[in-house]
Parts: sequence; structure tokens; C-alpha cells
Amino acid sequence: MSFFKFIFSKTFLIQIVIAIIAIVVLVFVAMHWLDDTTNHDQRIEVPDLSRLSLDIVDKKLEEMDLRKVILDSANYNPDFPRYSVIEQTPEAGKYVKENRKIYIKLNPSDYPKLEIPKFKRITKRQVTSKLLSLGFEIGDISYKPDFAENAVLELTYKGKPLKAGDKVRKTAKIDMVLGDGTQNYNSVN
Repeated sequence: MSFFKFIFSKTFLIQIVIAIIAIVVLVFVAMHWLDDTTNHDQRIEVPDLSRLSLDIVDKKLEEMDLRKVILDSANYNPDFPRYSVIEQTPEAGKYVKENRKIYIKLNPSDYPKLEIPKFKRITKRQVTSKLLSLGFEIGDISYKPDFAENAVLELTYKGKPLKAGDKVRKTAKIDMVLGDGTQNYNSVN
């Protein structure tokens, strides 16, 4: 039997028709299966969760068949209530499918406590830039007799002396005691 006779034979043509029908049926079944399992065309609008407490967020997301994932807390924001949502992904108004995870960041209870850097006998300018970069505020500046002018002798917070390594709340007002340069170095020894 030659190749062309085999291609146009009844057996071969029946096999081709069966194969085409099988492919069409498989594609049809696969498309319906994908529509059912991927919830095609399903749209749930993400609610605005900002400023809501965790209990209310849980109820709201459960009603909408959505899940929450809490990410590490963000920086404290005094404009938001404590332990409320300050950021969410996806954003409010976006559309998602059921059982989608909504990632949220909560507002901590207060500013974090930060370590006071080394400051003894360092210039006012250096200590000021270190404290400001950490998020502290500079309070009152007073002077004390010392041979080093504008050298930081002491830091205080609410009247209590601080030492390097002490932890103080971010945004705290730190008072400085500086040397005034009036004392003679030889008289110190």
C-alpha cells in the first residue's frame, strides 16, 4: 500500500475524525473546568479597612469571603487609632476573587523606643544631627562651666539624666547640657 493510498483510506480518515472530535471535547471540558475552578468573571470589591479595628476587619472580610494577612506593623501614626489598619493591599475599590488574601499593616500602640547614641564630649552639632536623624526633638539647651565649648556634657529627658544606650520614645524632646568654654583646662587638672 502506498503512502497516498493510506492517507486517503477509510481507516485513516476515520482515525483523523475521531482525533479531531476528541481534541474538541477535551478543549471544551478544559475550558469549563477552568471557568469553574478559577471563578472567572467573579468580582468582589475590596472594602476600605483604614482606621478599623482588627475585630471589625475580621467580620467584614469574613462576610465577603476574603482572608487577612497581617504584615509587620508600620511606623506609628498619631492620626490613626491604636491597633487600627493604616495600610492595605490590594487597595480599597480594587476587584478580587473570593478567598483572596488582603494584606494589612496595623498602627502600633505608640512610637518605638530608640537607643540614645554616644554623646559625651562630642560637639553639639554632631549630637544634634544624630538625635534628629533618629527622630528625637531637641529641647532646651543649657550651659555649664567646662573647658570645651559646645561639647555635650549631659542629655536629659523630662529632667532625668540619660546615658548612651538608654531607650527613649521616638519624638521625645531631649534637653542638652553643653560646656560653655569658660573654665581653663589647666584648672581642671
